[in-house]
Amino acid sequence: MKFTELGLVPEILRAVADQGYETPTPIQAQAIPVVLSGRDLMGCAQTGTGKTAGFTLPILNRLATTRITGPRKIRVLILTPTRELAAQVEESVRTYGAHLPFKSLVMFGGVGINPQISALRSGIDILVATPGRLLDHAQQRTVDLSGVEVLILDEADRMLDMGFIHDIKRVIKLVPKKRQNLLFSATFSDEIKALANEFLVNPEYVESERRNCPPDLVKQYVYKVDRERKRDLLVELIRDKGWYQVLVFTRTKWGANGLAEKLLKAGIEADAIHGNKSQNARTRALANFKSGKLHVLVATDIAARGIDITELPHVVNFELPNVAEDYVHRIGRTGRAGVEGAAVSLVCIDEIKLLHDIERLLKKQIEVVDYPDYDPDPSIRAEPILMRSAGSRGGQRSQGNRAGSGGRTGAPGGSRTGSKPAAGGARHSGTRHR
Repeated sequence: MKFTELGLVPEILRAVADQGYETPTPIQAQAIPVVLSGRDLMGCAQTGTGKTAGFTLPILNRLATTRITGPRKIRVLILTPTRELAAQVEESVRTYGAHLPFKSLVMFGGVGINPQISALRSGIDILVATPGRLLDHAQQRTVDLSGVEVLILDEADRMLDMGFIHDIKRVIKLVPKKRQNLLFSATFSDEIKALANEFLVNPEYVESERRNCPPDLVKQYVYKVDRERKRDLLVELIRDKGWYQVLVFTRTKWGANGLAEKLLKAGIEADAIHGNKSQNARTRALANFKSGKLHVLVATDIAARGIDITELPHVVNFELPNVAEDYVHRIGRTGRAGVEGAAVSLVCIDEIKLLHDIERLLKKQIEVVDYPDYDPDPSIRAEPILMRSAGSRGGQRSQGNRAGSGGRTGAPGGSRTGSKPAAGGARHSGTRHR
């Protein structure tokens, strides 16, 4: 099947062709016709499958084929769990709406609210927002959702994990009852199904890949190492193997900072992103990483949502996540668009149970690789890992919070390298997108 066979308007097909794509990914081939038909949709696909374009293309088509007269109102509302993902989704809207006369806005917290208010006053068609900042605008009566025709929840599983369920329900009360609803999620837990039952009306269900399975193109390895030697081993691996673009996950914000400092001292260009960093700092670090200026980006799970690099070669679990499903989300950042990637986990004695949980989820053992002179000391005893990060100074306990989980590509498919840096909190397109 080709994009030209899906019934999309010429302006959208032209934008897709501009990006070098001809063939939709499986989730797009299934989702786009359903969305075009006007039905509610419950979509499940692993990260990196082009899920974002699975809804941005048909909603742009809807706007293009059902023009309305009168004052411009928000016709499409897309909710995402994090700032980075919101920026990523709105980037997709602008990319595929490049030849259409629609305005879009990305809205999230951590930045000034006044530019967002100004953009809303000038009129927009598509709003991409995080729930908290959207409700701030609703409370101040600076946003009008009475014209919403399509409501989309992207990464609904992560929104529930982050405690947004009540915010989502408040937003739903602000939009018209008669509307099309789309819910996308990497996994469908009982909580997601309960939300879908409340939110969706006779939905079509599409699923492109097996649940809780990493992409087939990701090679997985484990290095067993003492907790105090993880940082040294990571430096050795980066240098010895010539890794040039590495996304590293830590458990805490403090661990991310400490590890980035260690890498910098070792002469490796690195930076950290996490919830305590300003939005400008996070956006700058992400842009530098995508462009290749940074060799290593150290991130907590939540901050890493929205990181989308088509040919990212390496993901490193400096510390295993507390929840096995988050491992799949992490390593799904690599092995995309037909390009092989590697996921390396540095596992100390404290994390053996977490490793076994991950292997049970995957229904297979992950290959263990030895590295010279880094064999674990058998006399070291396991310690509780909550509230502690091996990335922090000396591996000592820090008063960090447990990180949540933590984009998904907006590109339809293919093997393009990288993507544009995420934009600021009130990026507002003109009457035309480009």
